[in-house]
Amino acid sequence: MALRFYNTLSLKVEDFVPADGKTVRMYTCGPTVYNYVHIGNLRTFTFQDILRRWLRARGFVLDHVMNITDVEDKIIRNAMAQNMTIGDYTKPYEVAFLEDIATLRLEKPERIVRATEHVHEMVEAVEQLNAKGFTYESDGSTYYRIAKFPEYGKLSHHDFSGSRAGARVDVDEYEKDDARDFVLWKARKDNEPCWPASMGEGRPGWHIECSVMAMKYLGETLDIHAGGIDLAFPHHENEIAQSEALTGKPFSKYWLHAEHLIVEGQKMSKSLGNFFTLRDLMEKGYSPEVVRYLFVTVPYNKKLNFTFDGLKAAATSIERLRNYKLRVETGKFGEGANAAISERIAKALQQFEDSMDDDLNTAEALAAAFELIRDTNSAMDSGEFLAGNAKEALAFLDRFDSVFDVLKPSVAEGAITDAEIEALISERVVAKKTKNFKRSDEIRAELLEKGVILEDTKEGARWKRK
Repeated sequence: MALRFYNTLSLKVEDFVPADGKTVRMYTCGPTVYNYVHIGNLRTFTFQDILRRWLRARGFVLDHVMNITDVEDKIIRNAMAQNMTIGDYTKPYEVAFLEDIATLRLEKPERIVRATEHVHEMVEAVEQLNAKGFTYESDGSTYYRIAKFPEYGKLSHHDFSGSRAGARVDVDEYEKDDARDFVLWKARKDNEPCWPASMGEGRPGWHIECSVMAMKYLGETLDIHAGGIDLAFPHHENEIAQSEALTGKPFSKYWLHAEHLIVEGQKMSKSLGNFFTLRDLMEKGYSPEVVRYLFVTVPYNKKLNFTFDGLKAAATSIERLRNYKLRVETGKFGEGANAAISERIAKALQQFEDSMDDDLNTAEALAAAFELIRDTNSAMDSGEFLAGNAKEALAFLDRFDSVFDVLKPSVAEGAITDAEIEALISERVVAKKTKNFKRSDEIRAELLEKGVILEDTKEGARWKRK
C-alpha cells in the first residue's frame, strides 16, 4: 500500500510522492512565543512528530523547517507593556517551548528558524511583490491586493469573488470568511520596535514571515506544508497568495492540517478554566508519554475531545503495553518459533503499517497492536508462544515505538537510575539467600518509594517504574 495523505488543497486522499522521490521538503508552523504553548498547540506539534517519524520509517529523508514567530501583534503589545525588548520578552517562552517538545519526545526539525532573523529577506519579498503590482500603500503600510490573485480561496475553498475591493486589515489574526487585503509591511507606530525598509520604518506582517522562511530554506515549491486547521484561513491562504505571486509556481504540493482539540466537550479557554499547558498536566501527576499517547488515540484530522478520563485510559493502555513487553522480555519460552504465531505477528505488523500509510490512521495502528497483545498473551498462557516468537514480538514493539515512543517511562531529573535499581535488586537477592528478610523488605520499600515496582516471579525479580 502506498503512503497516502488527505490534501486540504484538493480535498482528496492522494498518494504521497516528493518532488525528488526521496527527500521531503516540509515546512510546519511553529509557535508564536508570546506565552506558554497549550495542549491544543501540542496536539498539532505531536501530529507533526508522528508525520516525521513515519516518513522516515518509509525510507524518506527529511528536510524539515519549523518557524518561531517572535514578532507579531501580541508580542509587540506585551513587550511594550512590560518595557522589554522583543528578544527579552520572547526568549523565556521560546526556551519553554523547546523544553516542552523535548519533554513530550517530539523530534526537533532539521532547522528551527526565527522571524526576526529574516526581516531583510522579508523586505526584499515585499519589494518584489510591489514591483509585480500586487501591493499598494495606505497610511504608510504596504498591503497585498487579493483581487490581483484570482485563485485566492483555493485552500480554504471559499468563494471570495464578492469581497469588497480595497477592504483591508492590518491585524495579524482576523475572522474566518472575512477576506480582506492583508498587511505585508506595517508602518511604525509610536515607539514600536522597527526595522529599516524602502517602504519606510516598520515591521513585517505575520503572513509574509512564513512565505519567506519556507522558500529560503526549501525552495519555491514545498512537498508538505502542515499546521493546525485554524491556520488554513487566513494564514496559509495568504502564504499561497504571496508565494505564488512571487514565483508563479505552486507553493506546496500537499497541505496537511490537524483538527481542533476541545476539552471536556468545550472550546478551550482561560475563562472556562479548561486551559492547560503540558506543565499543568504534569503538576497533576500525568507523565508526558500519557499526554502524548492521548493525542494520537484519534487521527490528526479528526477533532480530539481531551478529558481527564481519557488521560487515565491512556495511562492504562501504556501500562498494558509495558507489561506485555516485560512479559515477552523476561518470560521463559520453549525453543523455536510457532509458525502460526509468527504469521499472526507478521499480520499485525502489516495492519500497523497499512494503517499508518492510510493518512496516519493512528487509531487503527493502535488497534492492531492491542489485538496482537491480546492474542499473544493467550498464546503465552497456553504455552504455544516460543522463544522465536518473542524475538518477533519485540521487533513489532520496536517498530511500534519508533513512531509512538511511549514504552520507555519518563525519568525525572535526579530519579534513581536503572543501574542503581539493578544493584539494589542484586543486594536483595543476597539478603534473601542469607535470610536477612528485614533488609529484603527494606529494599522493596525503598524502590517503591522511588517509583519502582518490584515483582517476584518464578523466573526471578522483575521491575518497572510507576
